[in-house]
Amino acid sequence: MISYVTVGADDIARAKRFYSAFLPALGYDCHEGPEGLSYVLPAQPGQPAPPDFYVKPPFDKRGASAGNGAMVAFEARNQRLVRDLHAAALAAGGSNEGQPGFRASYGPRFYVAYLRDPQGNKIALYSSNPEDPGRDG
Repeated sequence: MISYVTVGADDIARAKRFYSAFLPALGYDCHEGPEGLSYVLPAQPGQPAPPDFYVKPPFDKRGASAGNGAMVAFEARNQRLVRDLHAAALAAGGSNEGQPGFRASYGPRFYVAYLRDPQGNKIALYSSNPEDPGRDG
């Protein structure tokens, strides 16, 4: 089980603007401290703690960089929310890496949008809600 994911950022205020444009809509609370940002989902009684998402300056004090091939994916409850959050993240300083929609490489219900945060980290927003229309319907 994944406990947490951390991405690096050199400009925490800029990163906060970007991530706070969509993570609260997915249920995350933001906590800001001297080490950076912590986005946390509420714990559910009797369930394992969901993974936290951290945005922090690199520990080694060198510049942050995006990993080649690294990506963090966040699940949204439906396709409309994927579209809305993709637009909000772009307006908050992100860059588009793939418009919301279906991809031929994935299953018929996997609806996804791709972004880069201001530091260049790749982010996916997706939904596989069976109540939404599928790629073929």
